[in-house]
Amino acid sequence: MAMAPTTRFAPSPTGRLHAGHAMSAILAHDLARAAGGRFLLRIEDIDGTRSRPEHVATILDDLRWLGLEWDGPVVFQSQRLPLYEAALDRLRAAGLVYRCWCTRADIAASASAPHGPEGALYPGTCRGRAGDPAQPHAWRIDMAAAVRRTGPLAWHDATAGSIAADPLSLGDVVLARKDAPASYHLAVTVDDAAQRVTDIVRGADLFAATHVHRLLQALLGLPTPRYHHHALLLGADGTRLAKRHGAPALADMRLAGEDGVALATALRSGALPLGFARASA
Repeated sequence: MAMAPTTRFAPSPTGRLHAGHAMSAILAHDLARAAGGRFLLRIEDIDGTRSRPEHVATILDDLRWLGLEWDGPVVFQSQRLPLYEAALDRLRAAGLVYRCWCTRADIAASASAPHGPEGALYPGTCRGRAGDPAQPHAWRIDMAAAVRRTGPLAWHDATAGSIAADPLSLGDVVLARKDAPASYHLAVTVDDAAQRVTDIVRGADLFAATHVHRLLQALLGLPTPRYHHHALLLGADGTRLAKRHGAPALADMRLAGEDGVALATALRSGALPLGFARASA
């Protein structure tokens, strides 16, 4: 008998939720509930400089307003730091990560040089560099060495079938920042495994990140969940909804007296609220 699915919604309390977040939460909730599974809520508050307690309270109120209830206690990443450090220790012991002292300005300057790398990939400046460990530094994965270690990898995506993982396309990504004990990539991979998440429902904007997550699962001996990357919601200007672009907040709709359950029903049916559209892919 197949195991009932466990899904999760994992927002960052760095701003207020918008309709795009609502879509992800609703789809994850409904996938679990339809099969008698569990829907978890995780607060990704690892960014101590931008996370705000008031946003946590608003997230909980917004989800209840939408008619969504989660199973078990809310999990906070800020309370799970030893798990991330243990995972990073394993990668350090395997010689698959290295210290990086580069600033964003250093990386941008290298990328814009006449013979610099194209795109935003890290150029590997600190790979093999003997810098001062006492100075603030990040930890990057040596992607080429990691790929040699794992060999070919793949994952299953509900909308696209079997996907061959290509983590090299993202370069030597950061796994622990100078100002945070773990990056999104490391923390989310460790947490999903620790919480036994079987199905990850998230927007198509995070599809590329799955290449890295699949690699980390293989390196750390973690299970690979099923992935469901849904089309993004777009605003009236045709751009994807985002906190930094001032997308209408669920909290504003809630405080204005709008019906959250009706909004959730509309999102489920595809009858999007005025001013919203769904991306084609």
